[in-house]
Order: sequence, then C-alpha cells, then structure tokens
Amino acid sequence: GIMVGVFAALNLFQWNVLWGALAGSAVMIANYFFMAVTVSLAADRAERGEVEQAKKMVQTSSVFRLLAMGLVLFLGIKLGANVIALVLPLAFARPILMLAEFFRKKGD
Repeated sequence: GIMVGVFAALNLFQWNVLWGALAGSAVMIANYFFMAVTVSLAADRAERGEVEQAKKMVQTSSVFRLLAMGLVLFLGIKLGANVIALVLPLAFARPILMLAEFFRKKGD
C-alpha cells in the first residue's frame, strides 16, 4: 500500500502499477507460505530420521518455488504490469519479517 502511495505521490500511478503491486505481493506471500509448509514437513521427516529426504524436499521446493516465481513475474510483465511495482514487493519481504520479529512480544 505504501509503495502504491509513493507512485501516486510521484504522479506515476496507473492501473498497471496496482496490478503489478498485487501480483508481486501475491508471489511473495505464496513463496513464504510454501517455504514454511515445506520446512515444517521437512522438519517432521528429519525428526523421524529421514534427514536426507528432508534435505532433498527443501532443495526441490526451493527450485520449484523459484521457477514458479519467475513464471509469474514473466507473465506479469507480458500482461503489462509495471515492472518496478511487480518486483519491488519481493525486496520488501525480508525487512517486513524483521520488523515483525522486532515488535513481537517475548513468549509468543
């Protein structure tokens, strides 16, 4: 939302900026969701002693998630989404997660 507001403040807002921001945000959220699911499943496998299978699961997931992200970004660009608005949410993920950790209460 802040990024779209900055585009609007700079008088650069167009509908392709909004669609790019939504698509980029969806890609980022899906990436972290599937990463969390995979790591959880891999941890369960590792707990059962299947360490190598767990390691392969995480590696395979990483490759497929990267390919899926690339495909969605490619399609977004081909469909006319603003490239900056499409890619920038991917860079926002880590700072947002760090801020969330900073403000999380002890014991949560």
